[in-house]
Amino acid sequence: MNKTILITGAAKRIGKEIALTYCELGWNIIIHYNSSKKDAQELADHINSKNPNTAKIVQANLDVDSDVERLVEESKNLFDSIDILVNNASTFYPTPIDEISNEHWIKLVGSNLKGPLFLISGLKDKLSESKGSIVNITDTNLSKGVANYSIYSAAKAGLESITKGLARELAPEITVNAIAPGAMLEPPGIEWTDEQKEKVIANIPLKRMGCEKDIANAVKFVASSKYMTGQIIKVDGGRSLS
Repeated sequence: MNKTILITGAAKRIGKEIALTYCELGWNIIIHYNSSKKDAQELADHINSKNPNTAKIVQANLDVDSDVERLVEESKNLFDSIDILVNNASTFYPTPIDEISNEHWIKLVGSNLKGPLFLISGLKDKLSESKGSIVNITDTNLSKGVANYSIYSAAKAGLESITKGLARELAPEITVNAIAPGAMLEPPGIEWTDEQKEKVIANIPLKRMGCEKDIANAVKFVASSKYMTGQIIKVDGGRSLS
């Protein structure tokens, strides 16, 4: 019986690379998306061309409670097991203190904290049956503070906190860890200049930007490590050392 991984926000970027990594391993893959249906379907078609009937897509807006509940129920019924849950989906945009609103709070906390927490709650029994793993994707910049991103930062800090708390609560059946990417990619819709990239790289000991594969490899390592739980693994080229 093939093992199964559920990846939120899997249609593009880091989530897509994680899906492709597990395709190489022959796993069943549940591809969650919100609005990127075309990209999700193309990814599923690509995976199914290599490993027939192993990829399924599921739509849900993680800001919406009923969507999260539906994602839980649909995911439970797609394959026999759920062995890994990767909470990768994320909303990211600035919220200067003079412009914050309840709508910003709902969107940023929904996708980055509330959605992942309730997804874990709904799937914990399936994950427990398989002695599974949960991997949350956070952000390595939280420890330094980022101006104008207070709601996003609070949500990601909360995700790191529940990573540690749930590692205790769900042990010994389920491991819970987090990956904190560093300078990886420009935010959607933003293209950095060469000067901006050089400024970032100057503060990275390994002297390069990260890529999606760096995170996918870290997820594979953490999810397969059965004597690791409650850890926040920074994958940032050493930038957090300074």
